[in-house]
Amino acid sequence: MSETFAVVPAPTGRTGRTVHRFRALRDSGETSRSRLFESSVGLVEDLRCPGERLNTTPEQFSADFQVCLPYRGLFVWHVGNDHVVGDANQVLFVSGGESYRVSQPRSAEYAELIVTPDPELLAELGRASRAALPFHPLFRRRSRRAGLGLMRRRTRVLHSAMGRVWSGLAAEECVIDLLRAALDSDSVTPLPSRGTRRLMGRAKEFLEAHLSSPIRLADVARAVDASPAYLTDTFRRVEGVPLHRYLTQLRLARALVELPSADDLTTLALDLGFSSHSHFAAVFRQAFGCTPSRFRESARAMVAASRPRA
Repeated sequence: MSETFAVVPAPTGRTGRTVHRFRALRDSGETSRSRLFESSVGLVEDLRCPGERLNTTPEQFSADFQVCLPYRGLFVWHVGNDHVVGDANQVLFVSGGESYRVSQPRSAEYAELIVTPDPELLAELGRASRAALPFHPLFRRRSRRAGLGLMRRRTRVLHSAMGRVWSGLAAEECVIDLLRAALDSDSVTPLPSRGTRRLMGRAKEFLEAHLSSPIRLADVARAVDASPAYLTDTFRRVEGVPLHRYLTQLRLARALVELPSADDLTTLALDLGFSSHSHFAAVFRQAFGCTPSRFRESARAMVAASRPRA
């Protein structure tokens, strides 16, 4: 379905920065971009695109440096000569002043947190001057893999913001903690060749498309037109983890988002591609140090604590 995107200015916040919501004009459904939090440390927004396959959007532009944390689905960010896959295992780094386009390979919803930090704060956390930010290794590389700790921090921001009363010192510290983890460049690997990046992108698209199903190495290799040996070696070298662990982390990322609203954990486990509730619970506990049910309780308590009192 063809569509047109419009940029709609939202009310100016306390810092004087105007928030823009990108709205997809179509017969049904729309892309929403809503403000979760804004203070002197920066702006945090939640971008959600409905589950319809998109052609590449018209050219868009960000005047500010941003750190984007996808938490659901998959999209491709076309910037310069790069085609960067955004999924729940990635952090994306947007340089101010660059134009870009976005495409959605699958007919499934995607969503991301967008953090627009105060420039001085970003420079301090990135251990660079403001003038040197465009040359920072992460902004040059455009993306990096998010570890489990960063996923947990991202989820904390989402769940805290669900309550609609998320502000003050605690919220500012939470945002800074998230940015500090995202900007950790100690484990950044060299940028792979363009051909390797295309291979990695196809592999990630396959994993996301079959997240709920058993996945065999031969199926992934066939889909990306590479031998199993070459694929596994290349994937581990570029992402720093084996293919199966990347898949497990995608499933865990979805679990972190879904757990607060999940009543039947067995159904959730099977929907996420785990073989059973016990398998899901064991993997989740190994990753985060608590059971899914305990995490669900704490997440619901966090949301309830952030709601306005009657």
